Amino acid sequence: MTLLLESSPELVAYLVVFVAAALEGEVIFVSSCVLVSQGKLSAMGVLLAAALGGSLGDQAYFYILRGRLSNWLGGIRMVAKNRERLVTHIRCHSTRMILASRFLPGLRIAIPSACAYAAVPSLKFTLLSLCSGFVWATSLTVFVGFLGPQTLARLGFGGWGRSFIPVALALGYAFWMTRRFNRGFPKD
Repeated sequence: MTLLLESSPELVAYLVVFVAAALEGEVIFVSSCVLVSQGKLSAMGVLLAAALGGSLGDQAYFYILRGRLSNWLGGIRMVAKNRERLVTHIRCHSTRMILASRFLPGLRIAIPSACAYAAVPSLKFTLLSLCSGFVWATSLTVFVGFLGPQTLARLGFGGWGRSFIPVALALGYAFWMTRRFNRGFPKD
């Protein structure tokens, strides 16, 4: 994939990064960050393409499912029975959920869907999604494009150790959200 990006004209490479980020293309984005580290692509171009593409992808799920999802899920008895509690909980935590969604690839569709179901205000979702997209793109561009894997090795994370850092962070966040989510519902 890096070869495809490397052999393409710059504008096409940024377009590929934009489309890939919108469609769950973290591999292509990371590959483009490697090309940034080699001086073959502009850091700002890659950052803007990934941030805008990723945010567009999240917003597409949100706007497509807005209104439709509520009607569809209303037919599921368990969801319909707990609708008010779910909506209240999602609205209460929507800011954190939206900001975290870019960093949680496995929940990238679920979070915009939940926000659409809870009728989170469109402007709030759009602005927070853009902010999250820019923080995500900036952090990956800096870590992969400028700091690189040698930074983790200097910090004592070599070989397999550095592979577990993102997994540990994702599991820690999921554990924290699960505990927060369970505390938000009163027991029947």
